[in-house]
Amino acid sequence: MNDIESIMRIAPVIPVIVIEDVAHAVPLAEALVAGGLCALEVTLRTPQALDAIRAMKQVKGAVVGAGTVTNEKELDAALAAGSEFIVSPGLTEPLTRAATRHKVPFLPGIANAGDIMRGLDLGLTRFKFFPAMAAGGLPALKALAAPFGQCRFCPTGGISLENAPEWLAFDPVLCVGGSWVAPKGAPDGPKIEALARQAKALGA
Repeated sequence: MNDIESIMRIAPVIPVIVIEDVAHAVPLAEALVAGGLCALEVTLRTPQALDAIRAMKQVKGAVVGAGTVTNEKELDAALAAGSEFIVSPGLTEPLTRAATRHKVPFLPGIANAGDIMRGLDLGLTRFKFFPAMAAGGLPALKALAAPFGQCRFCPTGGISLENAPEWLAFDPVLCVGGSWVAPKGAPDGPKIEALARQAKALGA
């Protein structure tokens, strides 16, 4: 998968994962993949994140990426750990150019028209809308998407099982990012697999 759109289309929900104990990484990934959510975003918010990416890469069917990547140093570390795609909370020229140079699928965060225009100037048309709810919710994204018909989005931040269908019904939204499918702590495999199945069905 060498382009971000293919990854965004794997499933309607990309789990946003925070790992605080590496022992949780494989069982969590196995449960999510068993439930049909195969694109996994491991956020670089904990010291265990890179080891978690390495571990999850061993799970058959998992497409593992790094989230909360904010600079080139973090990008290099994420790629060294085996990340197959990169997600950032924002959009900067140095990080975009580094991701382009490495030819890695890249999903930067945008919250306004200026961000999108900067992204377009750098050759990007696929963006994370973040923080989705705090940045104005679906009405804001609809207003932003109108002048940028070539762009597609993954809203993240405040997305839940309850509001995800409304977001996914909007054509420019290819998928949503959500943490509800990957609760923190020791993974309850059957529960997480059930949450994943429920989330996967949102795309039916």
